[in-house]
Amino acid sequence: MEQLIPIVNKLQDVFGAIGQSPIDLPQIVTIGSQSSGKSSVLENVVGKGFLPRGTGIVTRRPLVLQLYNTSNHSIPTSPNAISSSLRSNTADTNPAGESDSGDENNNENANDVNTPPPKPLPSRKSTEIASPPVLPGDEWGEFLHLPGEKFYSFDEIRDEIVRETDRSTGRNKGISNKSINLKIYSPRVLNLTLVDLPGITKVSVGDQPADIEDQIREMCLHYISNPNAIILAVTAGNTDLANSDALKMARSVDPEGNRTIGVLTKLDLMDPGTDASDMLNNRIIPLRRGYVGVINRGQRDISQRKSIKEGLRKEMEFFKSHPAYRSLQHRCGTTTLAKMLNSILMHHIRDCLPEIKNRITGMMADIQQELDALGTPTGDISRATLGGSLLGLLSKFAASFGNAVDGKGSSADGVEMNELYGGARISYIFNEIFGRSLMMIDPFDGLTDEDIRTAICNANGPRPSLFVPEISFDLLVRRQISRLEQPGLQCIDLVYDELQRMSSQCEPTELQRFPDLRDRMCDTVSNLLRRCVSPTQMMISNLIKVELAYINTSHPDFIGGSRAVAQLMERMSREEGVESSPNPPAAPNKSGDSDGPSTPAADHSEGDYADSHHRGGERDEKGGLMSFIFGGKKDNRRRSSIGGMGSPSNMVKLPQVPDTMRNNEMPTDRERIETEIIKSLIESYFNIVRKNFLDMVPKTIMYFLVNHSKDSIQNELVSELYKENEIADLLRETDDVAQRRRTCAEMRGLLGRALEIVNEVRDFNTFK
Repeated sequence: MEQLIPIVNKLQDVFGAIGQSPIDLPQIVTIGSQSSGKSSVLENVVGKGFLPRGTGIVTRRPLVLQLYNTSNHSIPTSPNAISSSLRSNTADTNPAGESDSGDENNNENANDVNTPPPKPLPSRKSTEIASPPVLPGDEWGEFLHLPGEKFYSFDEIRDEIVRETDRSTGRNKGISNKSINLKIYSPRVLNLTLVDLPGITKVSVGDQPADIEDQIREMCLHYISNPNAIILAVTAGNTDLANSDALKMARSVDPEGNRTIGVLTKLDLMDPGTDASDMLNNRIIPLRRGYVGVINRGQRDISQRKSIKEGLRKEMEFFKSHPAYRSLQHRCGTTTLAKMLNSILMHHIRDCLPEIKNRITGMMADIQQELDALGTPTGDISRATLGGSLLGLLSKFAASFGNAVDGKGSSADGVEMNELYGGARISYIFNEIFGRSLMMIDPFDGLTDEDIRTAICNANGPRPSLFVPEISFDLLVRRQISRLEQPGLQCIDLVYDELQRMSSQCEPTELQRFPDLRDRMCDTVSNLLRRCVSPTQMMISNLIKVELAYINTSHPDFIGGSRAVAQLMERMSREEGVESSPNPPAAPNKSGDSDGPSTPAADHSEGDYADSHHRGGERDEKGGLMSFIFGGKKDNRRRSSIGGMGSPSNMVKLPQVPDTMRNNEMPTDRERIETEIIKSLIESYFNIVRKNFLDMVPKTIMYFLVNHSKDSIQNELVSELYKENEIADLLRETDDVAQRRRTCAEMRGLLGRALEIVNEVRDFNTFK
């Protein structure tokens, strides 16, 4: 299983080479309160003192620390060395040994936690193998912001961390979320990735912002949210565990504690008579991984330049001599912590390797598809071949456009699976947008009863007519029909925009290589669609003009005057019958009789309408019926007015004639009936025209705009773009396309090597 960690490290090299991080590789993240000992724990795990130390907030920027073990193989310096380095014989590996806890003085490196054990939990009786001596130049560090520069002194590494921190945050305890990336190469370190984060603080000091606590929390959550991160929740052992900020934050992203390890520091500073045995036994706040107690070097030890090796020996003596921790050796010490991290890391790598392999395979497929779209550089192709390529692109675009209109195509991004696409969107415009909007138009929008009364009066001329004048119906219905033209023209604009959108979706992926060709193609398609719009608009306008040219009152669906009057009288009879009596009152005739028309008379009227309708006219029938209804009614007001003017003793002076005359008086019964009859006729004929218009507009747009553009687009593209003297210019690639092709080719090679590395692990379930 030890080969899993080198595999992940080689994957880190590969992904670092391509500049991407498609997967979350394992790393160890330390979180905890300020001055809880986070940095000291990392130094103990690494085995080197290289981190800034002091009081207050010392770590003010995230430090991403990548450890590379150089004891068994050379560091891959190029992508070609990645796969070959992994093929080295792992049987010849010389891992650093571990000392028996009872014989720590036999080997001065016995307690060095930087030497990985051969197994996650080795037996104490295993044979010790001494670590190889570290020669000068075998250990060095490299910073990402100083490429190519090696630091062989870890004191210089510490100074550079301080300088780089001050450059971004200043010297007065400010923080920054910009990370410092440091790589350490040594034959005595674990192959790990560790992250040291600023300690959680409560109150801002110096020039720190007021929301310093929120900034640090957001920074910590960003790193520990990585599902492959191992969380080291560091808490001082001499504080109440229930108040641990680190455990609270870790629980927010890892509620089950599957990847959280509790680390208790400063156990040697607890009050006399107290100990952390309950916490180490996982009794207070249980974690699945449990807790490990460690003792770090104090500030006095650091000032006296005591080595980490000496500090680890002192730590072991403390736990062995303390009565509460003597029986908890498996939960105490930095060595135990390092073993636990190593075991958890290897098991986690084993579990996530199948997903890593799937991710790499998917990325290779995407890269290969992009390379196919980028094609061969045009500079290496002959002129004849370029002409064939241009015709192929034009034909492919035209076929894709036609298939999209007919519903046979599919988009490159698979949008047709989530929403309407192509011709289905045009159908939606016809039925859901245009059709519904047209049906919602009221036949009397913008037309009041007062307007209808005025039109009837104007049509009567100087004397009242005996029946409703036909000219008033003709004028009013023309006005309402004209209102249908604008929705039809708007429907053309909607379909035009949709065709433009469809053309952009049908562009072949190869077209991205040639921006000049793409621009010219878009211009050609736009010009073709604009030319098709003009005759379409003219045809829509002509449909309205055709309807206005002849008002066909003989249409079989038109209600006609007789039926309009009959329906009105029937409705009035029902309304008056509900108010007064079951029998409706009849209108007075010329002789003043109050008897209404008999049923035979009504039947005779309907019979006359049928005959006259068959002849194509109904003026006589209308006149007879209106005379029958209104013939006997007298205007008592007019008669009394005339009589009054006849008396010489009562001369009346007429008022001035107004410039604008309107019927301001309340309408008479006759005027109300005439208005209702006209409204019935207008509504009937408007519905007929609307039905015709609703049927003809989609047909017109499909013929003049959609089908014409679909059938003509290939000929138009070839005639405009396929010219011998312009082919080379149209198929000229940009510099970024060539660079992208080189990048994709390199990325494909690196991903292939990464896949080879992963495939070297034949069975992922061997150690489960």
